[in-house]
Amino acid sequence: MSLHRINPIELSPPTGFSHAVTATGRTLVFLAGQTALDQAGKVVGDTLPAQFEQALRNLLAALAAAGGGPADLARLTVHTTDVAAYRENAAELGRLWRSLAGRDYPAMAVVGVVRLWDEEALVELDGIAVLA
Repeated sequence: MSLHRINPIELSPPTGFSHAVTATGRTLVFLAGQTALDQAGKVVGDTLPAQFEQALRNLLAALAAAGGGPADLARLTVHTTDVAAYRENAAELGRLWRSLAGRDYPAMAVVGVVRLWDEEALVELDGIAVLA
């Protein structure tokens, strides 16, 4: 499996994401949207960073169960009910990402939404990974 992160000099320097990712491998893993649900199905965390951490842990747990790890993520979409709060907490979210997923950044997008399935949820992550 090989992921190649592409960041053309013609584009602004990426911070916490890659502009493009090419992938070669044998297995695609489509990761369902993960929010800050605990094992009992209750949303945990009152802040966007706390919920982001739990959602990322959940996404990585699903990926691990499929046989992959953070470096296998080719694409990640962040859905948030508060884009302004996401931007305000970007440095902390970056630290959380690096502590849980390292410095291999997938192609990413942040999308503002009116609400998520669970009314208390502030953020949801979904992604695509490529395994060898």
